Amino acid sequence: MKRIVIALSLLLLSGCQTDPVPGTEPGGDDHAEHAAQQLYTCGMHPQVVQDGAGTCPICGMNLTPMAEPGAGAAPSGEREILYWVAPMDPSYMRDEPGKSPMGMDLVPVYADETASSGTAVSIDPGVVLNMGVRTERVERQTIFRHLRTIGEVDVGEDEISVVNLRYSGWVERIRVDRTGDPVKKGQVLFEVYSPELVAAQEELLLAQRTQGADSPLARSARRKLELWDLSQKDIDRIATSGEVKRTFSVRAPRSGFVLHKSVVEGARVNAGRDLYRIGNLQRIWVTAEVYEFDAPWVEEGQPAQMELSFQQGKVIEGKVAYIYPTLNPKSRTLTVRLEFDNPGIALKPGMFATVYIQYRRADDTLAVPSEAVMHSGRRELVFVALGEGRFEPRTVTTGLVGDRHVTEIVEGLREGEEVVASGQFLLDSESQLQEAIQKMLATRRGEDDGSGHDHSGAATWTCPMHPEVQEDGPGRCPVCGMDLVPADDIPEGSPPPVSGEESATGHEGKDHGSKTQAEEPYYTCPMHPDVHESEPGRCPECGMFLEQVTP
Repeated sequence: MKRIVIALSLLLLSGCQTDPVPGTEPGGDDHAEHAAQQLYTCGMHPQVVQDGAGTCPICGMNLTPMAEPGAGAAPSGEREILYWVAPMDPSYMRDEPGKSPMGMDLVPVYADETASSGTAVSIDPGVVLNMGVRTERVERQTIFRHLRTIGEVDVGEDEISVVNLRYSGWVERIRVDRTGDPVKKGQVLFEVYSPELVAAQEELLLAQRTQGADSPLARSARRKLELWDLSQKDIDRIATSGEVKRTFSVRAPRSGFVLHKSVVEGARVNAGRDLYRIGNLQRIWVTAEVYEFDAPWVEEGQPAQMELSFQQGKVIEGKVAYIYPTLNPKSRTLTVRLEFDNPGIALKPGMFATVYIQYRRADDTLAVPSEAVMHSGRRELVFVALGEGRFEPRTVTTGLVGDRHVTEIVEGLREGEEVVASGQFLLDSESQLQEAIQKMLATRRGEDDGSGHDHSGAATWTCPMHPEVQEDGPGRCPVCGMDLVPADDIPEGSPPPVSGEESATGHEGKDHGSKTQAEEPYYTCPMHPDVHESEPGRCPECGMFLEQVTP
């Protein structure tokens, strides 16, 4: 009842208002009625038709508006239609509206979509939304890159001291007898008895008694004890007391920890043998391996960070101290030494740690998301969003590829432009397809003078199974999908197309010249229709399987 009342009201209003209202467009009601009666269909299932927008009940795709009958004839002053294409196969082009091989309505391609766009790709905004195209703004920012690798904690070579003797003897007593014990500089490690030291002391005392303390012989004996690493304090005590000391104390040369100990109490030790190894762990080294392609960017003095596996989130600051001059020939990596402070001895030699080296940084740099750059091998490409569903492919020159998935743009873009960061591969395929279509159109315009006849002398292409299909260039048959072949390649003796009113020419074996009516099915080759056989098999010319043809 409500619908009837509304319809009557609209009818009365339209009858009373005969003149168009100033400021309105004539035919506005017709336009609204047309919008209300717009039909929608499915691109994959043309049999689905409904009054409003929605989704296909078969495949779930969004329905698209149906073109009106006769929409191909563009009135004067409207957009010029260049050609018609299939919605699902843009390579299928026709000069007038019709149906595609899949039964879908052909859609028009307008002149302003190609002439004004240059190399830009024009895509329906709805299709852009379905493709998931996402854009990002070109901005200036700071780009940095961290090199992430694995490092091993080690004692610094310049923080290690070795304890050995310059004379032979026996260990009388050990004061530091455990590996890992902390020691201080000057602390007694052990006491040693040496007959060589005893003899040297007696020489010093004898020279002093016979020739005096300042005699050459006394100075020579004192010098000998000094070279054997006796302290000046111990030598003065011997000279002053006039007594030979049986054992001497060996002291730690630096503060640190006993890293290695190879002596026990009562053992005989020879001159030159390493007895203790003492290292300072307050400042440690970390050796890391860097891949060959990252090696040119690592320099001494660059800041570095280290993170331990058992202390996630705790960062220790350091720097690159040294870069080794050679690569590891087996792993093809470069060894880099980093230095870190080690308060509290939290870093133990032998530990593994994750190391980050900040080896490049660029401030105030034009950058885009790395995913927006397409690498084709010879060039790097981005798609610039021009608005209204238009995208322009543009070649750019890139620089530093930094962390946070950003890439420096050296040339090709301006600040503030929008680039496609997702879905650009679909745009790339579309741009290549449109480029191929433009080339085909240029060829067609060069060969067609507008009369519809081909004056270029180029060969006509046809389908071996459907000779009624005639095209100006290579392609596929709109009926069966086979590749078209030059018409000159089909022998003159090939049978004409078979229709429901005509019967095929009968053949027996390889008698292609017979024009008698065929009553039995025969077998022929899709590529060589002149081959007729009465039984299935293979083509004697190309080896393809023969197909049965029913007259």
